[in-house]
Amino acid sequence: MTHPEQPQQECKRLPLDRTRAWRASVDPVGQSITYGVVDVTAPLGVYPRKPSALAELFASEKVLVGAVHLPPLPGSPSYRGQPVAELCRFAVEEARAYVDNGFDSVIVENHWDLPFLKPGQHGYEVAAAMGVITAAVVAELGPGVGVSVLSNAGNCSVAAAWAAGAGWVRVNQWVNAYVANEGVIEGQAATTTRYRHAIGAEPVKVFADVHVKHGAHAIVADRTLAEQTEDAEFFDADVLIATGSRTGHATSVEEVVGIRDHTQLPVVIGSGITPQNVGPLLAECDGAIVASAAKENGRWWGRVAPGNVRAVAQAAGR
Repeated sequence: MTHPEQPQQECKRLPLDRTRAWRASVDPVGQSITYGVVDVTAPLGVYPRKPSALAELFASEKVLVGAVHLPPLPGSPSYRGQPVAELCRFAVEEARAYVDNGFDSVIVENHWDLPFLKPGQHGYEVAAAMGVITAAVVAELGPGVGVSVLSNAGNCSVAAAWAAGAGWVRVNQWVNAYVANEGVIEGQAATTTRYRHAIGAEPVKVFADVHVKHGAHAIVADRTLAEQTEDAEFFDADVLIATGSRTGHATSVEEVVGIRDHTQLPVVIGSGITPQNVGPLLAECDGAIVASAAKENGRWWGRVAPGNVRAVAQAAGR
C-alpha cells in the first residue's frame, strides 16, 4: 500500500534572544509551576539569580525596618507571668510607633530572653508566644513583618513567621560558624531550609547576616569577607545583612560595600544606623534595620520614641 506524497513544509527558525532565559518556580500551595524570564546578561553569581525579596515584601526602594524588642517571654528567666495578650499590645504599640513615623515595617525579636539559647534548645512556648505576638503585628502592618528568635534559631523563627503570616526571618549565622556569647554557633542553612520545606513555608524569606555581630570569627579568619558573602548566597539566603560589632554599633561603609560588591542579593544594614549616617550608608545598599537610634534612651531596652523614628526617616529622605 502506498501513501500519497505529502508536501514538505518549511520549518521557520524563530529569532533567538540570547539575553533572556526561562526560570521555573514552584508554588508549594497550589502545586503549580510558573515560568518567568530572567536576564542572563548580568554577571553570574554562585547561585541562580532570583527575584528581589525586598521588592516582593516592600514598596519602598530603600527599606527602613524597625526592631520591636519584646519583653521577656514565657520560659525566659526574666518572665514574670505577663499575659501574652499584654505582650501583643506592647508589640503593636512599638510597631505603630515605627510605621506611623516613616518606616516600612518591623522585625519582632525576643531580645529580653537573656541569656539566649542556642538553636534547637527553644521550647514550644517560645515558638507559640512569638507566633501569637507576631500575628498581632501582622494584623496591623501586613506581611512585610519579620521574625528573629535569638539566638540564631532558624527553625523556630520560620515556625513563628509561617503561623503568624509574616514574610521573612532573620538568621544571624546562616553558614559556617563562629564563637558567640552562647558558645560555638553553627550555620543553620541546611536544617532551616529543609524545615521550611517540610512545613510548606517556602514563601518565608531568609535575611542572613554576613560576618555577624556579637562574636569572634577566628573559625573563619582565613576566609575573606567576599568569600563569606558568597557562602551565604550559595546556601540560598534571600537578603544579606551587614552589621557592626554589637547592637547599636555602626556598620562601616567598607563592610557594606565589601558585601554588596560580591553578591547578586539585596543588602541591608543590621546595626548602628543613626540620623547622621543613614544617608551615606543607604546610598551603598538597599535598606536598614534600625533599633537603638529609635529608642528613647538610645539603648535596645528602651521604648520606641516617635521623634527619634521621624529623625531617622527624614534623614533617609522620607
